[in-house]
Amino acid sequence: MSQDVAEHSDTAERAPARRRRGLTSIEVLALLLVFGLTARPGLVELFGEAAAQAWMARFVAVMVQAVPFLTLGVVLSSAIAAFVPAGFFHRVLPGRPALAVPVAGACGAVLPGCECASVPVAGALVRRGVAPAAALTFMLASPAINPIVLVSTFVAFPGQPEMVWARLTASLGAAVAIGWLWIRLGRTEWLRLPAHRHHDGGRWAAFWSAIRHDFFHAGGYLVIGAAIAATLNTLIPEAWLAPLAEHPVLGVLALAALAVLVSMCSEADAFVAASLTQFSPTAKLAFMVVGPFVDVKLAAMHAATFGRGFAVRFAPAVFAAALGAAALTGAVLL
Repeated sequence: MSQDVAEHSDTAERAPARRRRGLTSIEVLALLLVFGLTARPGLVELFGEAAAQAWMARFVAVMVQAVPFLTLGVVLSSAIAAFVPAGFFHRVLPGRPALAVPVAGACGAVLPGCECASVPVAGALVRRGVAPAAALTFMLASPAINPIVLVSTFVAFPGQPEMVWARLTASLGAAVAIGWLWIRLGRTEWLRLPAHRHHDGGRWAAFWSAIRHDFFHAGGYLVIGAAIAATLNTLIPEAWLAPLAEHPVLGVLALAALAVLVSMCSEADAFVAASLTQFSPTAKLAFMVVGPFVDVKLAAMHAATFGRGFAVRFAPAVFAAALGAAALTGAVLL
């Protein structure tokens, strides 16, 4: 018997230690759904029926705005990964990254999608060999300066075309600045892109597999980000904003922080900014420039697509660049 125990001990020592696997975004989503279904009566009683309904309305609003564009981005990124030759982007963009960054920023005006669409597209571009600086510039510029966003801004601010030009100038300038900053300070090892599997079934099999993978991978984080945004919107009273609006600097900082918290779609944020009549035009511009660059929903999607290490470094830099560009442009044009 002692021999059996010894052999079992030797086998246990030789067996490789199993690494504990963390929860995936789908498992987190499933746990949240189970918790929401089981704890709903208690949550309604705790926060009040009106608060619960307000939370659900805001959560659904973010999801309804984001999911169509997330789907568009996933389909486009999967098509890029499956059908577009790797050398195509090298022929379109200049070889020097410093020149490729402004070209990629200008190309962001072509794709009429919001920030939820641009994140998976940027991930696909990096996987296809595009310089990370150019891909990140495109990711920031696309939801901020595309024609739909500029038209919605023009409609939201009738008789104020300077708001459209200010948004275009500040957003494009901040996106290009981040691209150039990545060239100087960025590290490739900060990016942790999920690898796509190669399929023997051909490009169409790879296309559909990439759609399933990217949608569920990014969709789980989108749900988490939307839940955080809805919670923050429900808990922060609107009356807290009134004293801040009277201070020119604090007003800009308050609306920039609000843009991060509320996670509005870039096609709709101009109407929200226009409704904040107590704030200055520069503060409204900061709300519209910062929101498409970074918010709680986007931070979760950046972590899902590029890794948590990237998101921790990227979010503060993008916030500072967008806020600085909005303040400078507002002082000059508004």
